Amino acid sequence: MKWSQFFIQTLREAPSDAEVVSHQLMVRAGFIRKVAAGIYNYLPLGLRVLRKIEDIIREEMNAAGATEVLLPIIMPRELWDQSGRWKVYGKELLRLKDRHERDYCVGPTHEEAITSLVAGELRSYRQLPLNLYQIQTKFRDEIRPRFGLMRGREFIMKDAYSFDVSEEKAMETYRQMEKAYRRIFDRCGLQYRSVEALSGAIGGNVSHEFQVLASSGEDEILSCDHCDYAANADKAQVRSEAQGQKTSELLVCEKVTTPQKTSVEEVAQFLNLKPYHLVKTLIYVLEQDQSAVAVLIRGDHEVSEGKLQSLLNGATMQLADEKTVQKVTGGPCGYSGPIGLKGISLYADESVRSMKNFVVGANEAEVHWVNANLDRDFKVERFADLRRVQKGDSCPRCEKGRYQSHRGIEVGQVFYLGTKYSTPMGVRFLDENGKEKTAFMGCYGIGVGRTAAAAIEQNHDEHGIIWPLPMAPFSVEILSLHKGEDEVLREAQKIYEKLTEKGIDVLIDDRNESPGVKFKDADLIGIPWVIIIGAKSLARQEVEIKERRTGQKQTLSVKMVVDKIVEVLNA
Repeated sequence: MKWSQFFIQTLREAPSDAEVVSHQLMVRAGFIRKVAAGIYNYLPLGLRVLRKIEDIIREEMNAAGATEVLLPIIMPRELWDQSGRWKVYGKELLRLKDRHERDYCVGPTHEEAITSLVAGELRSYRQLPLNLYQIQTKFRDEIRPRFGLMRGREFIMKDAYSFDVSEEKAMETYRQMEKAYRRIFDRCGLQYRSVEALSGAIGGNVSHEFQVLASSGEDEILSCDHCDYAANADKAQVRSEAQGQKTSELLVCEKVTTPQKTSVEEVAQFLNLKPYHLVKTLIYVLEQDQSAVAVLIRGDHEVSEGKLQSLLNGATMQLADEKTVQKVTGGPCGYSGPIGLKGISLYADESVRSMKNFVVGANEAEVHWVNANLDRDFKVERFADLRRVQKGDSCPRCEKGRYQSHRGIEVGQVFYLGTKYSTPMGVRFLDENGKEKTAFMGCYGIGVGRTAAAAIEQNHDEHGIIWPLPMAPFSVEILSLHKGEDEVLREAQKIYEKLTEKGIDVLIDDRNESPGVKFKDADLIGIPWVIIIGAKSLARQEVEIKERRTGQKQTLSVKMVVDKIVEVLNA
């Protein structure tokens, strides 16, 4: 492809709203252009990268026995009512009405669509296992889209859905798909980890994320320094370690004044206690019906909202504002507590279960209860692991390990769904004995654009992008430093044609620009190998080749350059 005939628009300055490197470089290098918050045009270079990733995905999905389909972007409300997610999903689900006032949504994911399709076609166990996938545009109305393609509202995703005769067979498929994902990200040339994860709004009880390791990653990954356990920080479990339980005697619960003390640290210092002697009460509001729930957690811990969401069957929620806290508890923020709290579900982290004589808010301004105790002073509806684990906490899988922290960018996730969707949506079949059974499901997603962005976060320098070869828009770029020297351009064209004949993706910079401009643009867009042809070197029948990643150059004869490029690309 000739640069002069290709739509490449590079910029010298990054856009003011680009917060991360991948967003800055994708705009500067002419891969994407913003249309609206979280919505982008893909320019030709960007589209070529997406297609390279999609080709790898298709090859591995097909090899794993999956079949490609294409489902609609718009889905009717009836399907989402069937699954129970129309109200549960929250405001990220973009809802709309047609001219007949019928409700539809723009697909953020396609469990309902695929399950409805299979329910209408499945009859016998002989049709299973079945694994269908698509590469499709999705839309999630993120409250704060940011970081370019890493958290957009409109995005391209590969999503696959498997159907099996039993839980055992479904878990076999799950493991096969996890292996296929490893092959995909290996082929993309990325450094990543597979970690245990929460299922969120998708549902199910087994899930793994594929996290590209990068210091700019949004997600925290915790891994044991002694065994191979690793998980997303929202999923990671911890071995319980009791703190400060020196007596079994239940002391008298009484109110104390805590003037202008609202934080755990302030209250603990004022009462001459450690933060782990306090229990925080946090009020959350569920988006589906605006009802409130209360969560208790030890004062030195933080709530994992992902674990809370799983406890609440995938419901989306947010911390209550001051007005709602006042309405629910009768007191201001900073003084919420479980004693006397009525008309609200009360959940507690497992660490609270063994606590005695602790401090809680009194639902009154500048007042706390001391020596509060479970069952005697208030009752909890349910205990669960609701704590967000931290670096240095004990590993639950071994006796010696402590958690180490890493940053990651989630590019893919696999879920075991069981019968969460197949039961309400009627995906049934007759087994070998003629008995009706419900199919077991799994689902598997990869963010195509996010994978491209994550690759840049992991592969760049001060000059621009350094694409891993498998997903680069072109494998080779030829810089023709002709500036009026027709012989240079003619030789560049000959090398271009020879490489193209061998099936190599080549971009030739044939613009009548200065060498400085061409070198800067080449580094910016990050094509792995560059052939440099100038008048002086050509007079000696020589050219240079440069590896973008290392910056190393080699001088070769014109006759050898094509064979050398073929050699390095096949290495």
